Amino acid sequence: MLLVIDVGNSNTVLGVYQDQKLIYDWRVATDKYRTVDEYAMLMRQLFQLAGISFSDLCDVIVSTVVPSMQNTVEGLCKKYFQLVPYLVGPGMKTGMPIHYDNPREVGADRIVNAVAAYDQSRCALIVVDFGTATTFDVVSADGCYQGGAIAPGIGISADALFERASKLPRVDFLQPGQIVAKNTVNSIQAGIFFGYLGLVEGIVSRMKVEMSQSPLVVATGGLAAPIAAATPVIDRVEPYLTLEGLRLLYERNKK
Repeated sequence: MLLVIDVGNSNTVLGVYQDQKLIYDWRVATDKYRTVDEYAMLMRQLFQLAGISFSDLCDVIVSTVVPSMQNTVEGLCKKYFQLVPYLVGPGMKTGMPIHYDNPREVGADRIVNAVAAYDQSRCALIVVDFGTATTFDVVSADGCYQGGAIAPGIGISADALFERASKLPRVDFLQPGQIVAKNTVNSIQAGIFFGYLGLVEGIVSRMKVEMSQSPLVVATGGLAAPIAAATPVIDRVEPYLTLEGLRLLYERNKK
């Protein structure tokens, strides 16, 4: 079995593959203060619920955008799995040329998503990932990573509003029935939801003009589904895109 680990700023997503099939996946909070042993206890509980054990793993591949977590994850793999993990980063074969001023600056998660989306579609793409930050990544029709845009994520944008405006209550991220809202809760929901919807539609439309073509727009991440349901600019939602990308990169780099 292959364990894939995607460490994000807010959440860490884990997946277990049997050959090319994802058979288990979990999402846990990323906590950079948690120790190797604490992560091992958490993962052992998840594995036990699924009826598998650490000894079932044959390899691990890791993508992280939290530098301080790299040593923790490596320590976990070596101490409890007796495995040296593959780390997504410079030197790894991706099969995708990176057309960026400094390729080392591109977040590992952005490359992983781009590789997976292109492998599935083999066409020009815009990949939108709704995470702590919302990233927009462009892939050309011949499979080259062209760059993209980074915007504040929905969660941190909402948090900033609630922290700075003391009289405004925290609300759930939901699409209200109308944009001209009649109460404070719905007004906040309208502003956040439709404001973010406008951001997505605006960036995607401008990218399409700059690309001079009609790319496929693929969305992933925790809040991809409600946004995609409210706009025609997103063609497809792939909730496991990052995990699939990690599996592909493992296949391209395994010894």
